[in-house]
Amino acid sequence: MSKDFQHEDPQNWKWGIFYFNRADYRFIVPKRNPVMGWTFNFAHPAGYIFLIIIILLIVFQIASA
Repeated sequence: MSKDFQHEDPQNWKWGIFYFNRADYRFIVPKRNPVMGWTFNFAHPAGYIFLIIIILLIVFQIASA
């Protein structure tokens, strides 16, 4: 994987854990420590939609139990 200057910039990480970069077209990006997995680009609209879907699935699963 090549270095991504936007991904490495601390200005694009809110509170050190939320990636927020309007110039980055990806909506899923590797975390700052790639061993930890992936995260959403919260500046991308699809990131919010995907997050809402996940939350709704969890809520409906808990409600049906």
